[in-house]
Amino acid sequence: MAAPAGQNPFMPATAQAAVAQQEAKKVDYRDLPQPVRYEELQREVMMSLKPDLFEGLRFDLTKPLNHNFALSHSIFMGNIDVPTANQQVVKMPMGTYEFGANLVTNSGNLALGRITSDGRLTGRVKYDVSGFAALKSQFQIANEKGMSQAMFDADFKGKDWNGQLKWGTSNFYGANYFQSVTPSLSVGGEVFYLAEQQRSGFGLAARHAGDKHVATAQVANTGLVSLTYVQKISDKVSLASDFMWNLNSREANASFGYDYVLRQCRLRGRIDTDGKIAAFLEERLNVGVNFVLSAEVDHSRGDYKFGAGLTVGE
Repeated sequence: MAAPAGQNPFMPATAQAAVAQQEAKKVDYRDLPQPVRYEELQREVMMSLKPDLFEGLRFDLTKPLNHNFALSHSIFMGNIDVPTANQQVVKMPMGTYEFGANLVTNSGNLALGRITSDGRLTGRVKYDVSGFAALKSQFQIANEKGMSQAMFDADFKGKDWNGQLKWGTSNFYGANYFQSVTPSLSVGGEVFYLAEQQRSGFGLAARHAGDKHVATAQVANTGLVSLTYVQKISDKVSLASDFMWNLNSREANASFGYDYVLRQCRLRGRIDTDGKIAAFLEERLNVGVNFVLSAEVDHSRGDYKFGAGLTVGE
């Protein structure tokens, strides 16, 4: 019987299968995937280790008026930490109301605005100029001196890269670039210049994303080294860790956390080398109604934070 076309009739079948497998694994470096944006380098570990912890009571309501426009209301009553020179825990009672408006077009452009009862106004705008370029702006206007600020970004993306130019208040200038070098590995860097303070800096980063893991590494000329790792154990469970080292002060800290997604709830928790233990629970009570519990315990400082909230609307 004649061998199929393209196969060597003198090569054993197992060897032919191995050769075919090697051919399938060959990488076309002209067709690499587009990497994540540089500012989203650690998005997976941030979702697991940095939930929106709070202390007190919180109620959030989002009311869609149509497919593109929605209004939001948020009420918070609780404590906020006031920084002190001796690092003692000082809590100040606080209650705020926030009103927001969200506009998202069918093409993906958006405009978001928030104003609080103490007069602080924040907003975010994004406009896609073309398929490879977008303009973004973020701003905050506050009564306190030095708290009003703005940032303008120009995002660019190619087939296997993306970049960003930044300009902000206080004459801040920045740029970053991220490039895929293999299907799973991306590398890049960033630079910034703060004209008012005559300061500048740069950083380098790498990200490796597999089917069930994401690892990142960052280093900056300011002496900071950051490492993160996320491992997907199953469709419902992920484990995450991060490590931060300041070469100048010789200080280091690390944290370890979990992210458990069930059918009706999501539970996230972490513990770090400073002795802090935190947990965040989101329970789905009904369609568009979520109950939230937040807790953080710092035994070394005797600081305990507990919060409960209700979120209505998607």
